Amino acid sequence: MTTAKSTNGASGAVQRPATPIDKIAEDWVDTLVDLDPTVGTYIGRTEGDGRFGDFSPAGHERYIAEATRIITALDAATVIDDVDRVTQTDLRATLALELESSAANLQLRDLNVIASPAQGIREIFDLMPTKTVDDWSNISSRLGAVPNAVDGYIETLRLGIERGVTPARRQVLEVLAQVQRHSANDGFFAEFASEASLEQGSLPASLASDLGLGARRSASAFEKLGDFLRNDLAPVATEADAVGRDHYALTSRQFLGATIDLDETYEWGVDELARMVSEQESVARQIKPGATVLEAIAFLDTDPSRKLHGTDALQKWMQETSDRAVAELADTQFDIPDEIKAIECMIAPTQEGGIYYTGPTDDFSRPGRMWWSVPVGVTEFDTWRELTTVYHEGVPGHHLQIGQAVYNRAKLNTWRRQLAGTSGHAEGWALYAERLMEQLGYLDDPADRLGMLDGQRMRAARVVLDIGVHLGKQRPDGGGKWTAEYAFEFLGQNVNMNEGFVKFEVNRYLGWPGQAPSYKVGQRIWEQLRDECAAREGSSFSIKEFHRRALDLGGVGLDTLRSALA
Repeated sequence: MTTAKSTNGASGAVQRPATPIDKIAEDWVDTLVDLDPTVGTYIGRTEGDGRFGDFSPAGHERYIAEATRIITALDAATVIDDVDRVTQTDLRATLALELESSAANLQLRDLNVIASPAQGIREIFDLMPTKTVDDWSNISSRLGAVPNAVDGYIETLRLGIERGVTPARRQVLEVLAQVQRHSANDGFFAEFASEASLEQGSLPASLASDLGLGARRSASAFEKLGDFLRNDLAPVATEADAVGRDHYALTSRQFLGATIDLDETYEWGVDELARMVSEQESVARQIKPGATVLEAIAFLDTDPSRKLHGTDALQKWMQETSDRAVAELADTQFDIPDEIKAIECMIAPTQEGGIYYTGPTDDFSRPGRMWWSVPVGVTEFDTWRELTTVYHEGVPGHHLQIGQAVYNRAKLNTWRRQLAGTSGHAEGWALYAERLMEQLGYLDDPADRLGMLDGQRMRAARVVLDIGVHLGKQRPDGGGKWTAEYAFEFLGQNVNMNEGFVKFEVNRYLGWPGQAPSYKVGQRIWEQLRDECAAREGSSFSIKEFHRRALDLGGVGLDTLRSALA
C-alpha cells in the first residue's frame, strides 16, 4: 500500500483546519516550552535551548496555574469533530492528574534513580545538537544555567523536608551515587566539554573556554546536590520503600491513562507470569531436548555465532537489524513513510543501564533514536536476548508508533504528535509489537523466541513485584507480605541477568511506582481492544486497518484509546 502519504501524512495531505481546541492544545505546548525549555529541546524547538525551567516551588506553582487555565479553556470549548473529542478528553485528563499529583505533594518527593530532575538536568545534553558554533553556544549557556536549576530543585526537596514529604532513603542514596559520578573530575560534564568539536574545524577558543567553565560550574552544582542529598535529605528520608495504595493508585493512572482494579491486576500478573514460565520451558526443550530454561540459556551463551563483542559491534548490529526490519515491514505489513524509515541506533554516553527511545523532532531534522546505556563492565552482548529489544524500540515498536504520530501533522496538533500519551500506551504497544513480530515469523528461531519470552516474563514479574511491594500484598510463594528485600530475590529468580541489572531494575520500581507494570498491563489492554474490535466487526475486521486507526490517534491514554476505537 502507498496510501499514507496521500491520505494522512505530512506530504501531499489535506491540512485539517485548526479548531479552537487545537489552538488550546498548541497554547499548552507553547506554555510548556516556555516553562520547561527542555521540552522544547525534546521536540526540536530551540528557542530555549540555552536555559532550564524553574525547578523551585515557585516554578511548580506557575505550572499548576497554567494547567488550571488550560483546563478552564478546554471546558468552555466546543468540540468540532472526533479529533477534537480525543484532544479535549485526553489533554484534560492529563492535566487533571497533574493537579491531583500536586495536591498530593508528589513534586516534593520527586527523586528516583531514573526519571527525576536529578537525571533530567543532565540527560537533556544528550539530545542537544552539536554540529555548529551556535549549537555549542546554546550548550554553553545551558551548562551555565545548571547551578540555578539545581538550586531550584534543592529548594523543592527542602520544602518537602519541612512538610514531612520525602522520598525513600534507598532512592536518595542511589541518586547520590549517580550525582557523584557526574560531578567527578572525569565525570559527564568534564568529558562532555573536553570532547566538544565541530564536524569541520575547531571551536573558537573563547567558546571552548566558556564550555570548560560551564562544565566546571555544572559539576560543582551536582557536587552541591550530592552534599544536600547526603547531609540533609538522607537523614530524614522515608525508610519505607512502599508508597501505599492511595499514592500508587494515582501514579498508576498517570502511567496508564486508565483506571484498573489493582487487586485483580495483581492476580492476573501472577497467572501471566506462570504462563510465561511454562512457555519458556517449552521453547527451552526445542533448543536442547530435555533442557531446563537455565540449561538452554547456558547452551546459547556458549554459541559464538550469537555473541557480540564491544559496544561498536552492538551499535552496528542494532542499526543493521533496525534497517532490515524497516525495509521488510514497509514492503509487506505497514505503510511506513520515508520520513520515519530512518532510525539512529546509539550507545548512550552514560553507563546507568537501560535501553530507551527518543522520538524525532517535529521536522525530522533529528530522527528517532534508540539508546543503549551499557552498564560499567558489560562488554559482551547476546543477539538472541536482544533481537526482540530492537523490534520493541524500533519498528514496529516505539519508532513506528511515535514516528507515525509526528508524521501525521496534517491532522494532529503538536500536543497529540509530540507530547501526549502514557507509558501504558507506548510501552504496551511495544510489547504488543514484540508478539506481532513473533506472529509474522521474525522469531521463528527458538533462541530468539526464548529471548522474547525472557523479556515478557520480566514484564509480567514486574506487575507482580510492583503492585505487590507498594501495596503490601501477600507474596505469591506464601511467605508473608512483600518487602523490598524480597523484591530483589523475586526479580533475580525471574530474569537471567547479572546482579547489577537486577539491582538497578528493582531500585527503579521502588522509586517509580506504577511505571513498570504499565508495559505489560498496556499490552493486555491493547490486545483486549484488538479482540473487542475483531468481535464487533466480525468478518470485516482487518488487523492492518486496526493498527492504522489506532496509530493515527497519536499518543493518548488507554481510556481515551478505548473510547476512540469504540
